[in-house]
Amino acid sequence: MSTRCVPASDIRPYKGRGIRIVEAQHRIATNRLAAEAVDQALLEALADEVKPPLPDAARHLPWLLASPFRYGLGRPSRFRAADVLPGIFYASEDIETAVTETAYWRLVAFARSPGFARPRTPTPMSAFSVAVDAPRSIDLTLADPDRWTHPSDYTRTQALAARARADDVAAIRAPSARRTGGVNLAVLDPAALKPPPRPHSSWAYLTTGDGLLATREMSDQAMRFTPAGFGLSPELA
Repeated sequence: MSTRCVPASDIRPYKGRGIRIVEAQHRIATNRLAAEAVDQALLEALADEVKPPLPDAARHLPWLLASPFRYGLGRPSRFRAADVLPGIFYASEDIETAVTETAYWRLVAFARSPGFARPRTPTPMSAFSVAVDAPRSIDLTLADPDRWTHPSDYTRTQALAARARADDVAAIRAPSARRTGGVNLAVLDPAALKPPPRPHSSWAYLTTGDGLLATREMSDQAMRFTPAGFGLSPELA
């Protein structure tokens, strides 16, 4: 597939679901800063005033789905250059890939914060799912998927996404660069997300001596991650 155009033959409808992991939803970040509900409401209102504006197409969505389209300026991602807004709603088709992607970015965040005291207790995270219905999408898993999974060079994927936006492509299905066999979704158009978001599972991420341990609440499911496993420097452990 050329990065200079999206052939009509490669554009197809997509229907499925995406799973995304966020900070635990049973806690409100401003709780610890406010003594009463009225103070908390004021803090939330003040925070909203300085947030980047939502694109009009995302205003109908619940905040859990709308927020990713608000952010990202200055921080490039696989399918969006640093100077491009709106943002992108990234998700995975299965929970294992979602957990893996989150673990990777936590390890990267640690590396970018020298002197940061890593949490000694598990960090609670929430996984939710949402239906995705994109009349126009492209699937990068069908042919030569290795072209789209470079661990750090996003030049090719960003160029493809720019062309996809221009061609009104609503979503990109792509192989995960962090988990072999995993599939991710990059939702470009908020209209492709079909509320409501639905709770999926709860996870705890624990920093260990050599990386991270992710465990699923009320389950024996656990996944271990190390910097070396992602091709990162061992010094990140």
